[in-house]
Amino acid sequence: MKRIQHLLALALCMVIAASCGPSQKVTSSWVNPDHVVGARKYHKIFVGALVHNTSVRQHLEEDMAAAALAKGYEVVRSIDVLGPTFTKENAPSKEAMLGKVRSMGCDLIYTVTLVNKQSEQRYVPGRNTYAPYPYYGYRFPGYYNYWSPYMYDPGYYTTDKTYFMEGELFDADTESMIWSVQTEAYNPSSIDSFAKQLIELMQARLEKDLGLKK
Repeated sequence: MKRIQHLLALALCMVIAASCGPSQKVTSSWVNPDHVVGARKYHKIFVGALVHNTSVRQHLEEDMAAAALAKGYEVVRSIDVLGPTFTKENAPSKEAMLGKVRSMGCDLIYTVTLVNKQSEQRYVPGRNTYAPYPYYGYRFPGYYNYWSPYMYDPGYYTTDKTYFMEGELFDADTESMIWSVQTEAYNPSSIDSFAKQLIELMQARLEKDLGLKK
């Protein structure tokens, strides 16, 4: 009996630990081998979240700007320059975009993009699945008394969503990519927490990859 209780408690702890794990993680990153850290001083950064959802874009660019400001950069947000309805369908040409970025004195461009989204439906069982449980014994009254509270607790279907994001840093003058990072987000709880965690995650990897001081 004690062994069964111990196994059940252990299984419960494993489920809780898994559910409390990080919802976002870095899957890969890349640094341009030709880029020499510190060879050039950057002062002003243009930040843009290339996503369709205006609310997500707003949150992402706010957090991107806050992270850059905290490091001493001047910041221009794309949503303030291009408006809230900017999408890939009505985006200006690359030349027009770069011209606008440079005219505002930005020497860095930092973008965050949703590159893919996956949805997977799964069945979540009710409070218990069947197995001969020792506490009610092997007679019908015990069986019925134990299981009757669960008879009206059916399982249900839920959809898990995974978002694959990419962050990229460019030199505005040379147009060359300095750094790139890919992340994976599993079932974000809210737009606010998703954006905040994503930018913190990317910022930490940027500092690590480029050897920047925190």
